Amino acid sequence: MYQKSSIYSFLKKTVSLFITKKMLFKMEPFLRKCYTINKQGSKHECVICGFQSKEWVLLENKDYLCPNCGSLSRDRRLWNIITTKYLKNSPFVLDFSPSRSLYRNWKKQKNIHYTATDLSGNFIADAKYDITSIDKEDNSFDLIICYHILEHIIDDKKAMSELYRVLKPNGTLLIQTPFKEGEIYEDYSITTEAERLKHFGQEDHVRIYSINGLKDRLQNVGFKIEILQFQKEDYFGFSDNEQLIIAKKE
Repeated sequence: MYQKSSIYSFLKKTVSLFITKKMLFKMEPFLRKCYTINKQGSKHECVICGFQSKEWVLLENKDYLCPNCGSLSRDRRLWNIITTKYLKNSPFVLDFSPSRSLYRNWKKQKNIHYTATDLSGNFIADAKYDITSIDKEDNSFDLIICYHILEHIIDDKKAMSELYRVLKPNGTLLIQTPFKEGEIYEDYSITTEAERLKHFGQEDHVRIYSINGLKDRLQNVGFKIEILQFQKEDYFGFSDNEQLIIAKKE
């Protein structure tokens, strides 16, 4: 079950007209509690916030949003993977531009040194690391999360080298981007937002990876790669045919 996003989008736009982004981030949990007063049910459950709802919010891109914490399907899948496989053995975590729902959950974890970083100012963060020149020592992190980041980075090979450098031996890097069939598509002569939207699907994207193309680039800097593919799970709001790259530093 789902609710179309028209009412949700209207409320979100209206609130943003009257308060700053920083204030909105602080008020968001309270505002969402108000929004979900009549959303409780038993058809769905968010693995991030635990909210049980009668319907997801269906976004224009056909993704399912949790009405209580605002998580997307990829956020919920990611958190499910982290809590199942990596949470207990990853005391030092670096996360690039995380969703607010994931950031808030990470900050609740005990004995975890969690650092969120973002250069854009559009995400809650603790630091402002340039992914092509990360201001941390070698072998600093047990787990690095790089979700929907590399498609924004022109010098992605330098970014991958930096991720390898700051990851500890036996550490894990979780990577996801939009993917296409065939080869990686990139053209650095395309620089305007309109043209990037047309060619890459978003105004600030600089390429579209293929899963094997990204795998090859990661292997070239030293990572050992595993590719996972998942199927749809409606109760938890997991999307269909979702792909994830697990990169290991040995």
